[in-house]
Amino acid sequence: MRIIYMGTPDFAVPALVALAKAGHEVAAVYSQPPRPAGRGKALRPSPVQSQAEEMGIEVRTPVSLKDAEVQAAFAALNADVAVVAAYGLILPRAILEAPRFGCLNIHASLLPRWRGAAPIQRAILSGDNVTGVTIMDMEAGLDTGPMRAKHVTPIEDKTAGALTGELAQAGAELMVEVLDDLPAHPPVPQPEDGVTYAAKIDKSEARIDFTRDAHQVERQIRAFNPFPGAFFEYRGERFRILAAHVEEHGGPSGELLDNSLLIGCGHGSIRPALIQRAGKGAMPPGELLRGYDMPAGTRVDG
Repeated sequence: MRIIYMGTPDFAVPALVALAKAGHEVAAVYSQPPRPAGRGKALRPSPVQSQAEEMGIEVRTPVSLKDAEVQAAFAALNADVAVVAAYGLILPRAILEAPRFGCLNIHASLLPRWRGAAPIQRAILSGDNVTGVTIMDMEAGLDTGPMRAKHVTPIEDKTAGALTGELAQAGAELMVEVLDDLPAHPPVPQPEDGVTYAAKIDKSEARIDFTRDAHQVERQIRAFNPFPGAFFEYRGERFRILAAHVEEHGGPSGELLDNSLLIGCGHGSIRPALIQRAGKGAMPPGELLRGYDMPAGTRVDG
């Protein structure tokens, strides 16, 4: 098939590679414009743009798809289908209807659960046992289109970063399977029951509230690893917890319960396994505590 590929972050890279390897013709790649990054704030292309350029594929980075000239240029590609994965822009009707078979999306949830911007993080935060990817036809509504295929995976103790990588690969393989035989994957309307919305993650959500149950805190830590990083403050410094274990030993919420960084929660406690002091690299708590005093009985400001 002749494909237009639309994606921006790391999540969208595997599908681009897989579609090209499967023999599909990628006519062009659309991605978010380069953004300032690093200390020098130099413009940095998205992961998808970098991958596409490495593959020798034309990349287009319009700020918006609402412009008539942009829409005409898109239609002029005469694509059979557009494949979309975490692109980041609303697709106007003119874009949705331009390819012969429309636009197919790789969505990182088991629709209709977790429509919206942050399905992986919301699934972890909510304590879901499983999640997955859905290949769906795109329409004007927010992730409301009919579904063509699903892949289910257990969440277990995975971080958002690990789950994102796993689902990106699963979504790539599933999209190749669907495009290899579209008639064998007819669109099925989403059920009306079970709809939930995955709101965009606000950085303020990353501050740990130790009055919550320890299991909720542990899920928060996994959901925000690697970004934005669940954190607490101690003596005016910020500490990110990147991994932790739940312990049943209880104590006052937000208080250090021993000299090895056990932190009391609303019910149970949290034992960090990997922690990062502001401006430093991630390390086990024992390494941190060899050079930084955090004694039992003091409090952290979650």
